[in-house]
Amino acid sequence: MAGDRDWSRSEVEICVAEYLHLLTLQLNGQRVNKRERAAQLAERLNSRTRTSVEFKHCNISAAITELGYPSVAGYKPRPHIQRMLVEVVEEQLSASRALEEALTAAVQRPAVATDIAFGGDVWVTAPAPSARPKKDIQTGPLFNAVRRDYFAEEARNRSLGLAGELFVTELESRRLHAVGRKDLSKRVEHVAKTQGDGLGYDVLSFDADGTEKLIEVKTTSFDKFTPFYVTRNELARSNEDSPRFHLYRVFEFRDSPKVFDLPGKLTQHCHLDPATYLARVG
Repeated sequence: MAGDRDWSRSEVEICVAEYLHLLTLQLNGQRVNKRERAAQLAERLNSRTRTSVEFKHCNISAAITELGYPSVAGYKPRPHIQRMLVEVVEEQLSASRALEEALTAAVQRPAVATDIAFGGDVWVTAPAPSARPKKDIQTGPLFNAVRRDYFAEEARNRSLGLAGELFVTELESRRLHAVGRKDLSKRVEHVAKTQGDGLGYDVLSFDADGTEKLIEVKTTSFDKFTPFYVTRNELARSNEDSPRFHLYRVFEFRDSPKVFDLPGKLTQHCHLDPATYLARVG
């Protein structure tokens, strides 16, 4: 079958070019029918199946995420990537000025607090951790000319982080009010603002029985599979106060914000890669 054949370099190049075009359109707020485009692309690629094209897009998502770029929404990153695909992705990223400009604008764009369409559609199930090979941080450096950590750049967007924290503060207050705990609803506190951001969490809330919830908020304008940074302080808080600790991942914030909850120790839910070191001289 055509979908089972090895991919030629020319096919991979066409598929990567389409993927990066889709990503650029997404970042610019232009909606497309990805299923229809995948079917059209399959016809161009020696009659491959739409499913095989979509699977290849998922491989590209994995490759591009490892290079510090967000992925196309709907194409869940799938590991076990062929080396040739990585090479093609790197080549085309280095030449894609339109994508670079769209990404820079996306991660730096100011954000404001958004109204909450309170309902079940706000909450989604957290993605299950996928198996992936462990990296040796001593022998596996990330030397790559096209690597750009857009996740870190977005994390430095203070207006986006603040807007996400305000969103969660209001969300928690409304949740408690809806279950008849108006007293607790009034006690929800944006502690990152009132007490400082060194506590290892951003919002103090409660379960309906009065148990405290220590909520760390991580916000992105990209999809739910987008990696995020945690500090040593936040990791320690999740370990020491695991019964009360929750990480709320707010995603697709600029479009239609959604949230999933990672309760307890972060190591139970996330693959943690050491990213930076504090260096002292003398």
